[in-house]
Amino acid sequence: MARLARLSLGGELHLILQRGNNAQPVFQDDADRTSYLEKLAASAPACGLAVHAYALLPNQVHLLATPASADSLSQCMQTLGRSYVASFNRRHGRTGTLWEGRFRATVVEADRHFLDALVYVDTAAERAGLGAAWPWSSTAHHRGQRRDPLVSEHRAFWALGNTPFDREAAYQALLARGLSAAQVEQFSQAQHKGWVLGSPAFLAAMAQRTERPLAPRPRGRPRKAAPAADALPPDGEQSEN
Repeated sequence: MARLARLSLGGELHLILQRGNNAQPVFQDDADRTSYLEKLAASAPACGLAVHAYALLPNQVHLLATPASADSLSQCMQTLGRSYVASFNRRHGRTGTLWEGRFRATVVEADRHFLDALVYVDTAAERAGLGAAWPWSSTAHHRGQRRDPLVSEHRAFWALGNTPFDREAAYQALLARGLSAAQVEQFSQAQHKGWVLGSPAFLAAMAQRTERPLAPRPRGRPRKAAPAADALPPDGEQSEN
């Protein structure tokens, strides 16, 4: 089966995953993590990518972002990936690939799923056993514990309240509530497989912008249509053929 082309649509929210090759670590220490964030902060605005959330885990990176154009996401991730790998290899005296092939991404309906997607990314370190206070994510920014210049706040986050305090308090409540296991699985599957996450109306609208399949086809053979009523013989009569 041919590999599904990555979907990238300008102006739409994207959930992104970048993983280490063979699950190997992509960060050895805080200097590596600082380097990655500095390179992301430089490449994102240059390519037209607004980063709303991030989480740097030992062997992977989660991002929530909106590209300005269809090419913005790929341009940013390619620039970032090459630059970071070159500096990582120099610093640690190694050669060869670091990332597991191409990054993974999916389009998410912002009006329906932004806040849950934000919680999904901001709690990625906690799910990985690194603790809720893991400093290498955007969680502290959204909690109001620090200002992170990398983060571009989405309109859905601003809708949480009229003041920064209101927004931060409302988001803290969302973090405390957390996501269900089903929600985590939903985001994880969408992120890994590249299927669009949204309502039927949203999928229909996105289908007008791309020929790429947006959701998996139903499994099994389609059901045969029932014969038309006027094709059936009248009750009690047999067909002559």
